[in-house]
Amino acid sequence: MKIGVFGAGAWGTALAYTCAKSGNEVIHWAYAGVFDGLADLEKPENVTRTDNMADLKSCEYWLIVTPAAFFRETVKKMKLVYNGQPILICTKGMEGESGEFMSEILNTEIPECHDFGVLSGPQFAREVATGIPTGSTIAGNEKVRSGGHIALSKLYLQDSYDFIGAQLCGVGKNAESLISGYLTIKSGGENERALIFTRAWNEIVDIAVEMGANCGTFLGLCGIGDLFLSATSPTSRNFSAGEAIARGEQYTGTVEGVFALRGLIRRAEKLGVKTPVLIEMRDKMGL
Repeated sequence: MKIGVFGAGAWGTALAYTCAKSGNEVIHWAYAGVFDGLADLEKPENVTRTDNMADLKSCEYWLIVTPAAFFRETVKKMKLVYNGQPILICTKGMEGESGEFMSEILNTEIPECHDFGVLSGPQFAREVATGIPTGSTIAGNEKVRSGGHIALSKLYLQDSYDFIGAQLCGVGKNAESLISGYLTIKSGGENERALIFTRAWNEIVDIAVEMGANCGTFLGLCGIGDLFLSATSPTSRNFSAGEAIARGEQYTGTVEGVFALRGLIRRAEKLGVKTPVLIEMRDKMGL
């Protein structure tokens, strides 16, 4: 299958390489031709790089892997070359200002796309790119999921119809990972850290229930699997950013947990869901 991958950070590069190793032809797009993700790894021969979105028009399946902060801007440009492809959203996050999920932005900017889904799970980019066994939830209709299994056959994919729940899990774990890193430094002890961490996750699940998500999704790879990976490891950018904030240091790069925490609180306010712990953690971190 011919696959287009939008986004060339570490995660976009890892997925482009995985699609290629799964036996597909890959056209990999980067803004301004900057391919800065995992630059030390050798590019597979069946990956073609481009800065021209029109080159992806002929692809049969698309993966969007841009940071949440740039998702809307990228999708607006993608619309100009959209040709009916199923789209798999691989960005975990929310738009900080609007509190919208990536699927909602996609619906707004490319309303003619009815075949879309979400990839989410415990995935560190470098390990995926180097072939270490990795599992993910793929959520969406049958057309999107079947295409995803071909595109990413090197991954263990857990099927789901709950694309809202899968997105909430991805957003929530980003926020929780940030909070967990902060509490590693600032909590009085492990008991307090566990107390705050659990109460914050409960609030995220409350938002999910109000939006009609399946609670069972939070027990899958995109839920407890990703939460365990991201909220316990200093390798996680969100976790290390939380530690930096606690130390009064400046974090570097795009930290999705910052946007996620702000966005979750905004969405909860619109839904009438109370989130006192998330609000308290946002205020303590000065976000």
